Amino acid sequence: MTDIRPLLSMRGISKRYGGVTALDEASLDLSAGSIHAILGENGAGKSTLIKTLAGAVQPDAGQILLGGEEQRFASPAAANAAGIYCVFQELSLIPELSVADNIVINNPPRRFGLIDRAAQRRIAEDALMRAGAPDIHPRALVRDLPLSRRQMVEIAKALAQRPHILILDEATSALTASDVTRIYEVVKRLRDEGIALLYISHRMHEIAELADRCTIFRNGRNVASYDQGSKSDSEVVELMIGRDLTHAFPPRPGVPEGTKPLLEIRDLTWAGRLRGISLAVRPGEVVGLGGLDGQGQRELLLALFGVLRGVGGDILVEGRRIDLSGPGDARADGIGMALIPEDRNTEGLMLPMTVRQNLSFASLDLLSKFGVVDRNAETARIGEMVDLLSIKAANLDVPVAALSGGNQQKVVIAKWLMRHPRIIFLNDPTRGIDVGTKQEIYALLRRLAAEGAAILFYSTDYDELIGCCDRVLVLYDGQVRRELSGDGLTEHALIASALNMDVKAEAHA
Repeated sequence: MTDIRPLLSMRGISKRYGGVTALDEASLDLSAGSIHAILGENGAGKSTLIKTLAGAVQPDAGQILLGGEEQRFASPAAANAAGIYCVFQELSLIPELSVADNIVINNPPRRFGLIDRAAQRRIAEDALMRAGAPDIHPRALVRDLPLSRRQMVEIAKALAQRPHILILDEATSALTASDVTRIYEVVKRLRDEGIALLYISHRMHEIAELADRCTIFRNGRNVASYDQGSKSDSEVVELMIGRDLTHAFPPRPGVPEGTKPLLEIRDLTWAGRLRGISLAVRPGEVVGLGGLDGQGQRELLLALFGVLRGVGGDILVEGRRIDLSGPGDARADGIGMALIPEDRNTEGLMLPMTVRQNLSFASLDLLSKFGVVDRNAETARIGEMVDLLSIKAANLDVPVAALSGGNQQKVVIAKWLMRHPRIIFLNDPTRGIDVGTKQEIYALLRRLAAEGAAILFYSTDYDELIGCCDRVLVLYDGQVRRELSGDGLTEHALIASALNMDVKAEAHA
């Protein structure tokens, strides 16, 4: 039976950053042998709360009780010493080091004053096994691993420390479907071993699958705590955003018959990963890319944006064949492409730089005259973007790293909208952001389509593909195997197509 006595209690935790209140007398109880989920929109205070618990942020007021004794963690090392470890959404791995080096970096085993490589490998192998990733080689360099495998290494790194309290911040946001299943098993096993788990996720099905208890945060305060399953999804969402959520997805008006494609691809190939892909996207249309993760969706978007070398086949814009030697060609006048990348922190933003600098960086050529930036034009255009996407920041001169994850993603999108693109590629753009911000992005996609943009949208979320897209092209092994639309665009059809099954036969099985 789960021990209901709190292992950890946070009482009256407050934190301000200048004029912005991140936490306002927030409280939380966490029990050993339980999974406690934290829900809330980006900017609700979740990240500040867990950073306070992890020793990365010092609260202005309040107390933390661990085993009934008051604690104050002056640093992450102090929290680690107390058995508290956090796996943040932003990875802490060093790409140039091996997997084993990263896993033991905080406390490497030593022999005769030197690092004991054999012991290091044993520790890494054990941690990877506990994390459900025994297939990752300890000697592999982190830089050579895809994002999903790096996330598994990050989890293994935390488990190697044998924590009493483990904080998982969007731990599955970058994972493949098979890895997510493994993490479910790992998390449940850790709970059964008596570890207290604090789980932050925007994926409601994960909360339903894993959580024993939930706490909802809004505007820096905990507004409700409840046993998982005791509230409906609509009740939970209303508590998170403070308003009734009536329409998850905006209407799809459709595209008039006979509309010619703005973007067309014929027999696109690349390095054995893309194999004869052909498709067309018309102005006003949102076309989804579906399928299991790793079937060529990301490579397709990178190829179309001029990132990959050695791409075969034809890319046509308004019926005219184009050659892309790089992203500069893709975004140029006459083509007007934009790519919202998969990882906003490493591919979309310059975190130490200000919100203003990040917004204008991709459009400096459009905002300059004779090599000098027109500051008035820059300010006006940035103001339009801030209003359009409702970007929330204390001011535009704070580092973009200080923004919540959802507002950071808005900055990435706004940066490219500054260029007035007419062909927009999105690579899983709502990963790790809250339901309210997701709705704003869905509405924005429809607004851009209504203004004539052609949108190609990859998502690992089937509900998004069904709710946002006019059509979905399902990729399997680097090929478009099926197109789904209208009444045929269902979760069942998406899953069956992703597994390369016969949809009609499966439906009648």
